[in-house]
Amino acid sequence: MCIPLRLLLTAPTLLYSLTAFPATPAAARTFCVFDPLGNKGPVFDAMRDYRTAALGWGVNFTLKAYTNEAVVLADFNAGHCDAMGVTGTRVRPYNTFTASIEALGGVENYRELQTLIGMLSKPQAAKYMQQGEYEIAGIMPGGAVYVFVRDRRINSVEAAAGKRIATLDYDQASLKVVEKVGATMVPSTIATFAPRFNNGDVDIAYAPAIAYQPFEMYKGLGSLGGIYHFSLAQMNFQLVTHADRFPPDFAQSSRDYAFRHFDQAMEHIRQAEAGIPQQYWLQLPAAMETDYKEMLRQIRIGLTAEGVYDARMMKLMFRLRCRAEPGHYECAEKAEG
Repeated sequence: MCIPLRLLLTAPTLLYSLTAFPATPAAARTFCVFDPLGNKGPVFDAMRDYRTAALGWGVNFTLKAYTNEAVVLADFNAGHCDAMGVTGTRVRPYNTFTASIEALGGVENYRELQTLIGMLSKPQAAKYMQQGEYEIAGIMPGGAVYVFVRDRRINSVEAAAGKRIATLDYDQASLKVVEKVGATMVPSTIATFAPRFNNGDVDIAYAPAIAYQPFEMYKGLGSLGGIYHFSLAQMNFQLVTHADRFPPDFAQSSRDYAFRHFDQAMEHIRQAEAGIPQQYWLQLPAAMETDYKEMLRQIRIGLTAEGVYDARMMKLMFRLRCRAEPGHYECAEKAEG
């Protein structure tokens, strides 16, 4: 959903993949890919090119498309999938460290995200990509998560009190936000949040810009709604493997590949953001934005203490934020976690 179609392979990469196949046959493996649009969606289409590259790393993937993310997880856990591609929030049981990239307010912009993923793609970070029998073999951007409202009069925490919010009920951070603002949670999934927003079953939803067009969220926005240009979190997609089913160097090659194509992935995200009519974008007053950032910070601190967020990732993202904005008030305080 976040990677431009047919843009992931450069000519040199394609040449390498066609000439550097191992002498022995590539190992046959199954890659289960979550794409809300199934085998016609952009994520799955991009994985066709990834599959070609993986032949050069000694793996011959059979791709399986899923429109239900929970089914991907079930099949992966049952051993039917050797690798899976899912959203970062779903990665928590397999790697708490990388799942914490989606921490509320942890990464404030795409420059910080690129720096972070670049650091995690280096061989020196490989030990953090492994947790038990699982390994993260790639991280790709999905876009900043924005708040969509059906009525732009919902313009403050107070105004959101009592409103119905489409909430991913498996995401503890989202539950904390609903609790913090005094709203009403309406349990949702990636497949159901947009229809509920469009039909008026909920007043508020949150999503990256790449969801606007395919999920027809303009229907829910109508003439009264809006999208707050304030990043709640950074959605991402991660490739999780059963590590013992792959060649020793596979995961590192895969992480290198994913990061080399960060810019191409971002082109799709920026196009999606630019494609939203300007009339829908709403700007928060500076003071209110600071208040929201502090609210997210307090939620991060609480969830880190509870073990939901990884303290090492919180410290790393703290350093990145303070490097970008040394004068920010939080940078004078003790690092999170």
